[in-house]
Amino acid sequence: MNKKTTIDSGRSSSSETSLGLRKWRGGITNVAMLVYALVTLYPLFWLFISAFKTNDEFFSRPFQFPANWQWDNFKRAWEVSDMGLAMFNSVVVTIASLALTLVAGALAAYVLSRFQFKLKLAVMGIFLLGMLIPIHSTLVPLFILMNKVHLLNSYWALILPYVAFELPIAIFIVQAYMNTFPKDIEEAAMIDGTGYWGIFRRIMLPLSLPALSTVAILAFLRYWNEFSFALVFISKPALKTLPLSLSMFSTGYMTDYKLTMAALAISVVPTIIVYLIFQKHIMQGMIAGAVKG
Repeated sequence: MNKKTTIDSGRSSSSETSLGLRKWRGGITNVAMLVYALVTLYPLFWLFISAFKTNDEFFSRPFQFPANWQWDNFKRAWEVSDMGLAMFNSVVVTIASLALTLVAGALAAYVLSRFQFKLKLAVMGIFLLGMLIPIHSTLVPLFILMNKVHLLNSYWALILPYVAFELPIAIFIVQAYMNTFPKDIEEAAMIDGTGYWGIFRRIMLPLSLPALSTVAILAFLRYWNEFSFALVFISKPALKTLPLSLSMFSTGYMTDYKLTMAALAISVVPTIIVYLIFQKHIMQGMIAGAVKG
């Protein structure tokens, strides 16, 4: 009995020790994640408090709260850069590009994931090659092409290149997610008389919502913040996008930092809203990819 009691007590102390180690490791992990979150969110916090400062305070008190909150910075930034028109143009370009990217990407991913044909590997290789092309190296050829087809200074001058360069990434993300779906659901749908279009619309598309949400937020950030194509392809003030309007506060001689920060704070709000809307689906896509890998 004494020997058995000694063994049981040894096992109990060992389990308590391992439990304590797990708690310490969990605590250290939580603290590390908290520090990482604070470091990641601090630039956003600094942007918003800087938007309420004067230019003098921006340099003299860069990491402190403003002495007097300058709410007028937002009104002046909105009026000086004509952000209302610029934001409307960005919304039109972003929504149109996003819709085309999701529809074309989902259709192409469905074909590459569920069908077998001779040139499948070649097509996938072409899309992979599209991911390797530096976007800004195509500015001059695209400008010449847009000029010949008379698309400069139009929404299509931005929509078409945006979609073309985002499609390879969208296709690979959605295709990898569709590859995890079992074939049984398609066979059952075909037995019930559902065609390929019905399978795509009623089964594959709803199941791919987490992957499509991930593509949507990544594409939205690219389209919303893109500057180079808009600068080269758009010269009419009535068609300028939000990044072009933000550049008005900086010249070759000086930068109005208080208005720049206020304008940046306004422009970042839509990206935060979009992330909050798609956050649940993005997390589902990440978890599903990790489990089904």
